[in-house]
Amino acid sequence: MTLETLNQILKQLETLDIKELQQLNQTIQRYLADKEESAKQASFHQSLIDSGLVKQIKHHAYEPINERRLIHVEGKPVSETIIEERR
Repeated sequence: MTLETLNQILKQLETLDIKELQQLNQTIQRYLADKEESAKQASFHQSLIDSGLVKQIKHHAYEPINERRLIHVEGKPVSETIIEERR
């Protein structure tokens, strides 16, 4: 971050009221905690690689489920069918 950008942010702080400053503080604290956790995790992964315990760290790509469509089933409920088959 350039010094000019930092100065602009600091000037904008003067215009905020107490509630907004508190909200900003909470957001910054969460952001710092996330950054610290990420740094710790990266350090741990690097130490595993350096020690030879693992060759690489695979990161799972989780895709959020945007939309689930319900399906219409004819006949009795599926839960009843499952219970009957277990007997």
